[in-house]
Amino acid sequence: MKKTLQLLAGFWLVLWGVANAETGSGTGVGWGALNLPAGVTPDSHDIHDLHMTILWICVGIGILVYGILVYSLIHHRKSKGVVPATFHENTKLEIVWTIIPFLILIAMAIPATKVMIKVYDTSASDMTIKVTGYQWKWRYEYLTEGEGKGIDFFSSLDAKSNEARQLGSKIDPATVEHYLLNVDKPLVIPANKKIRILLTAADVLHAWWVPEFGWKKDAIPGFITDGWIKVETPGVYRGQCAELCGRDHGFMPIVVIVKTEDEYKQWVAAEKAKQDAGKADASKPLSLDELVAKGKEVYASNCAACHGLEGEGVPSVFPAIKGSKVALGPLADHVKLVLHGKAAMPAFKEHLSDVEAAAVVTYQRNGFGNNKGDSIQPADIQAYK
Repeated sequence: MKKTLQLLAGFWLVLWGVANAETGSGTGVGWGALNLPAGVTPDSHDIHDLHMTILWICVGIGILVYGILVYSLIHHRKSKGVVPATFHENTKLEIVWTIIPFLILIAMAIPATKVMIKVYDTSASDMTIKVTGYQWKWRYEYLTEGEGKGIDFFSSLDAKSNEARQLGSKIDPATVEHYLLNVDKPLVIPANKKIRILLTAADVLHAWWVPEFGWKKDAIPGFITDGWIKVETPGVYRGQCAELCGRDHGFMPIVVIVKTEDEYKQWVAAEKAKQDAGKADASKPLSLDELVAKGKEVYASNCAACHGLEGEGVPSVFPAIKGSKVALGPLADHVKLVLHGKAAMPAFKEHLSDVEAAAVVTYQRNGFGNNKGDSIQPADIQAYK
């Protein structure tokens, strides 16, 4: 008995310690650190309320069952001279403790079913966004008529995190803000709007997961699944791919920025202006220096993970760009390889704009000491697609 009480006391001390622990900023964590986060969407609130209801039902059952157990152990122990009963079974008792749990399960199943139906109901949405998972980035396409329709972009790990994660970078990840949880282009949505999310994948299984939204969905090649979010509070919400999707699975974050309706309209106007400018740039010839400078940025975001920051590659795994037959060979073959891929190398014809594709090919042929001196213009890329 003494040991049992000591174990119980130790357990409560651990809970008390976690509840009153402090983070690095000195802010108390509180009891919330032991519980499921409440989230910021109606779905997450419903799930949290359901969780709390069932939790307290389970707590009540636990107190009752273990209370009876502890009472029986103390008051019917051998040292008090208690003689064990000789009966084998009690039909009435068996019926009672079968019916009561059945009724409890029914009582929990009814609200759980209501929440499940609501979570899966994507009807009457205000806008639809298609999310496609790639190794290792996300593509966001705004499909709804009206504001935002036609916006289409890829979201990748931000440049600072990508540089810091490379072997030999000599950058302390602790100095990088939101290390591995930041992106170059976040998903932007308006507050207080029901957003339908269509999910699929272009290569392998992925999973789109933002904890504060209350759900996670698999992105499956060849299939489309859906879910919905409605965030009432503007802010920045971060998540990750929650499926083991390959070598760089840990470098595929999700960032969603929720803006007020007016701010969202301003963002849409600015984004469409950028896309129009990008189309204009694709028809404009660029100098070799301009292509190389742009290509260096594109290479760092899309190629360095496999081929190395200095184009050195990974022996026996990923070929080097420096001094390679591809970078020093025919320009047309180089462009086709980048756009259409080969073996383990993915096709980048959808990932990169014409300007980015022309720039990265030009950079690879003129960087890392290759110095081929040739280039390809954005206007010529379409012929290879």
